[in-house]
Amino acid sequence: MPPVRKIIDAILSGTRDNNIAFADLQRVLLSLGFKYRVKGDHFIYWRSGIDEIINIQPDGNKAKAYQVKQVRAVIIKYRLI
Repeated sequence: MPPVRKIIDAILSGTRDNNIAFADLQRVLLSLGFKYRVKGDHFIYWRSGIDEIINIQPDGNKAKAYQVKQVRAVIIKYRLI
């Protein structure tokens, strides 16, 4: 597994949205202090001080591109790194 910082760099670059592993996206969210609950195949992430709720589902072993974009937007908006 790649280091979390490398995954964050890939998310922020915006060039690999279709090629981010679902487990890696989960690791990033947990490392940024998000908590989660699971309902079916929906993983719902939230964090104190963040208005948005992030709802992600796996697409095989990959994360869906639009969900990677949502995570990128939250990271940038709230300056999480």
